[in-house]
Amino acid sequence: MLPYETSGSTQAIEWKCVESKTEYKRLHYGRFVVSPFKRGQVSTVGTAMRRASLQEVRGTSITSARFQGVVHEYSTITGIQETIHDILANLKEIVPKSDSDDLEEAVLSVTGPKEVTAGDTSLPPYVKAIDDSQYIFTITQPISLNIELRIQKDCGYRIETLSGYRDGELPVDAVSMPVRNVNCSVHLFGSGRATRETSFIEIWTNGSLTPYEAIKEASKKLIDLPTPFLQMKNEDVYSSESGYDGTPPVSTGPSSQIYDMNKQLEGKLSETIFIDQLELPARAFNCLKKAEIHTIADLLSYSREDSSKIRSFGQKSVDQVSKALWDHFTIELPKDESDSN
Repeated sequence: MLPYETSGSTQAIEWKCVESKTEYKRLHYGRFVVSPFKRGQVSTVGTAMRRASLQEVRGTSITSARFQGVVHEYSTITGIQETIHDILANLKEIVPKSDSDDLEEAVLSVTGPKEVTAGDTSLPPYVKAIDDSQYIFTITQPISLNIELRIQKDCGYRIETLSGYRDGELPVDAVSMPVRNVNCSVHLFGSGRATRETSFIEIWTNGSLTPYEAIKEASKKLIDLPTPFLQMKNEDVYSSESGYDGTPPVSTGPSSQIYDMNKQLEGKLSETIFIDQLELPARAFNCLKKAEIHTIADLLSYSREDSSKIRSFGQKSVDQVSKALWDHFTIELPKDESDSN
């Protein structure tokens, strides 16, 4: 077992992979034992690890497909056994693995008759399909079909609408979750005050990450999330001469508070806080990245009007960014000059 020292503990916590197997290409299984914990700690760690594994670990998926001459997802193509809706559903199940965080494009160009699988897709060199034999559709006649695909990294579920897509381009309700399931169990040993706990963690992945890689990534996320609390300084904490009595400071007006917060972030934190922490939808996030907007400071240099002029960045994305800024940091995008007059 591999030891890991924790502050305040008399015995190092150790972990070990006790079982690892590939049930098939898109289902990998791993079982880990971690011990010893004090009583109650396994519940805390296990719950956090499960949520982080399912919600914070990023995966790659196909997010849209563009068909030539197709109007909507319930269309049919002569010579294709499946409907467009069926093809989109099968594309949703494809498991890509990407070494890039950027939006990638792939092409599925085939000529029938043929049973089309994931292995027929022309992918960028740093993207691969975990299972080349994964079924997509069947061409029953001697026709050719070209499908343009977009591939992105994200977390969790992504449900899209048709708004913002080009003619013939249809969204795929992507599931960017490389971890399929996590179980955590607790076992007691010892007695009295010497009672300790052992945790068994079981994890299943879709093959784009091994169980070890997934649990390691989830652990990193859990370490990163509380980092702002570790960076907190004493002068940033509200206090009064008589001591804190549990009552928050009285507001001197919302506009002045927002102004002060903007100034504080611009001066101290905004240059080191990246827009990743806003948890924006993938479309808005990618548009900002392409516009070389990487930090909160970069974002605050744009007014609402300026933001709406960013390429492919509509009013809906502006509203999403404004809401995310307010929800995460209680700040607003700078107002337009015309609004301040």
